[in-house]
Amino acid sequence: MGTFFYMLLAFLVGVLVGWFIWGRLRGELDSLRGDLDRTRSERDRLRADSDRLTGELDACGRTRADLERRLAEAQAARTGTAKAAIQAPTALMSTPAPSKPAAAASKTSAAKASTPKASAPKTSAPKAGATKAGASKAATVGAAKTSAAAKKAAPAAKKATAGRATAAAAGKANDLRRLIGIGPANEKLLKGLGVTTYAQIAAWTAADVVRIEKTLNFDGRIERERWIEQAKLLAAGDETEFARRFPTAGTASNT
Repeated sequence: MGTFFYMLLAFLVGVLVGWFIWGRLRGELDSLRGDLDRTRSERDRLRADSDRLTGELDACGRTRADLERRLAEAQAARTGTAKAAIQAPTALMSTPAPSKPAAAASKTSAAKASTPKASAPKTSAPKAGATKAGASKAATVGAAKTSAAAKKAAPAAKKATAGRATAAAAGKANDLRRLIGIGPANEKLLKGLGVTTYAQIAAWTAADVVRIEKTLNFDGRIERERWIEQAKLLAAGDETEFARRFPTAGTASNT
């Protein structure tokens, strides 16, 4: 009887010790699982930051290419106006060339009439001088008109360049991951459908929502997470109201 009692006592003690050890192991296992979940969330956040930085780098590259193109166009326009200003006076000065035959003819007629009237050459010389003075005045006026036209053309070229820059900036893609419910995977899917800006999402109709959800295998997620409302605020630039309505946007719990 005593042996049975000791065996039962040893069994109970073993069960208690095993239960205690199992409890500690289970606690450590839960702790390891929590650490694993935190590591995964940190990894996802780092991936999102990497994608965002890559997008910003691509945007900087496009901006740099656009600035280089605008600089090349401005230099080409400046070179063209300088050539026009240089070539215009020479063209204007070349027009009075036929005055030389006229002067030669007047000298010939003066030589023929030198016998009866000696004062004829004196009258022809001032006329030739007047012709040359008129030619120089015409050249000066033409140069002034050409420079004025070049000055007027320069602002027009600047306005055209600024218009092209504005049009290029209007088509720039937005960071869709700022919207709650859009992570890197959903952003790639939306870009694959041609959706890259807040304005596009803000302009979705009910038919567009049905089509997008059917394509992306969503089930009421767009309306549930209020994508269109978020996109309207961001497209309008109302950051204060967006932050008030959607305080968790752009955080780790965004997706």
